[in-house]
Order: sequence, then structure tokens, then C-alpha cells
Amino acid sequence: MSDPRITKEADEFVMEDPEATLERMHIEAYLRAKGHTLQSLQELPEHEARQLMVEASAYASAKLAEVETRAQFVQDLHGTAPPL
Repeated sequence: MSDPRITKEADEFVMEDPEATLERMHIEAYLRAKGHTLQSLQELPEHEARQLMVEASAYASAKLAEVETRAQFVQDLHGTAPPL
């Protein structure tokens, strides 16, 4: 299968969390903007690679929060939001 959200481990298919996939995409986008990839971080000094990952993780968290907020807004607009 070519779907990146599906992995095969020990003869068993496992679906990855879509949010985790989106988080990874944002991390990779942040690193690309800084001229790096997940693989190129391995060539950097540990403290520099760690700092970039901290920044990339914060960026991804902010983007995921934005996506969730927009989704909630759309649900509210359409009256499909679950009651609190």
C-alpha cells in the first residue's frame, strides 16, 4: 500500500493517527524552511539538532491548534459541534 498513514508491523496493519501524520508534515515543513530535513539533523551537533526540533515541535503544535480551532469554528457555524 502506498498510503503513508498505514504501516505494516508483524503481519498486522496499523493505522497511524491522522493528527500525528499532520504534525510530522508541519515539523518537516518547518525544517525545510530552515534548510534541513529530519535526516540532515543527524549530521548536526546534538544541541543544534535538539533546538531545531524544539522549534519545529512548537511550530507544529501551533499549527495543529489552528487546525482544531478552525474545525471547531466550522462545526459551530453548521451547528454540528457536540455539546460541551
